[in-house]
Amino acid sequence: MSENSTPETGRAPAPTRIAIGGTEGSAPYEVLVGHHLLGELPALIGEKAQRVAVIHPEALAETGEALRADLAEQGYEAIAIQVPNAEEAKTAEVAAYCWTALGQSGFTRTDVVVGVGGGATTDLAGFVAATWLRGVRWIAVPTTVLGMVDAAVGGKTGINTAEGKNLVGSFHPPAGVLCDLAALASLPVHDFVSGLAEVIKAGFIADPVILDLIESDPVAARSPEGPHTAELIVRSIRVKAEVVSGDLKEAGRREILNYGHTLGHAIEKNERYAWRHGAAVSVGMHFAAELGRLAGRLDDATADRHRAVLEAVGLPLGYRGDQWPRLLENMKLDKKSRGNLLRFIVLDGLAKPAVLEGPDPAVLLAAYGEIAKD
Repeated sequence: MSENSTPETGRAPAPTRIAIGGTEGSAPYEVLVGHHLLGELPALIGEKAQRVAVIHPEALAETGEALRADLAEQGYEAIAIQVPNAEEAKTAEVAAYCWTALGQSGFTRTDVVVGVGGGATTDLAGFVAATWLRGVRWIAVPTTVLGMVDAAVGGKTGINTAEGKNLVGSFHPPAGVLCDLAALASLPVHDFVSGLAEVIKAGFIADPVILDLIESDPVAARSPEGPHTAELIVRSIRVKAEVVSGDLKEAGRREILNYGHTLGHAIEKNERYAWRHGAAVSVGMHFAAELGRLAGRLDDATADRHRAVLEAVGLPLGYRGDQWPRLLENMKLDKKSRGNLLRFIVLDGLAKPAVLEGPDPAVLLAAYGEIAKD
């Protein structure tokens, strides 16, 4: 009997289902969290679809081909489209490659795209689905912590350009999201820990219980087998679900999900996307905490807690001090800016996110000085 099965049935317990409310013309959908969830895929694909395209990274070639073969056995005309790993997949050239594959297979408006992989893969798959025939249905099957708690939930899809991250994209919610926790068992520890940055973000902006669980055993929090792993992922998804259900297109409250991302995206661009997203966001949250403190918005205890929690799970806290001018220029191109005004999400207290617009450049520099390293 599996360690995740129940004594009564010998089967894996029923998945947790998290509803994402349909807003602004989009249909509602569910995020499922559990084990052995691929059996849910045919119901999500539906009876009208004849063709299914499985977009997967090179690192998951065997998984992508196995899923394609399984769908073919169920009667679909299934193709597998292999794309580069991580952020290298999020380019216009790779998107065009996917469009060519869809065109050659005769993909119609009733057919379905399935994105299998980390956050970069699901971002790309969603964007390809959003732009093919002005929008076809797609399903996200995230295989990383980052993909499960952030990238695959909420309907943001996109690719990068030389000017910045996710500057080209679309709001195109999936038909469903399958978060199979079994996929995390084979995830490299650095990738698992990187995803914890988005989990910790959810704790600071909305659900402090997440922080309590991590602080109770930081070592266990770094492992897929940790006693709280499933709860941490479910709680993080629920935070995002509650926010995006009421604000699909970031017209208001959804902006709080960008906590730590303004500087984080600037670091990613500066590193030519060689840094993991979660590592950059970790540094960005540390910066945002110091910015909030210096702006008189955040208490010392909560600001200090950022450093303690991030450090406890092994996430980075600082970045090179000599890079501030370049980071500042990168942030000015960030999609969250308004005109010439930089906008940051800061905290007015634990679980009290707010906008700080146009901060004093001297305060920005001082905040960066608190996290800068040689």
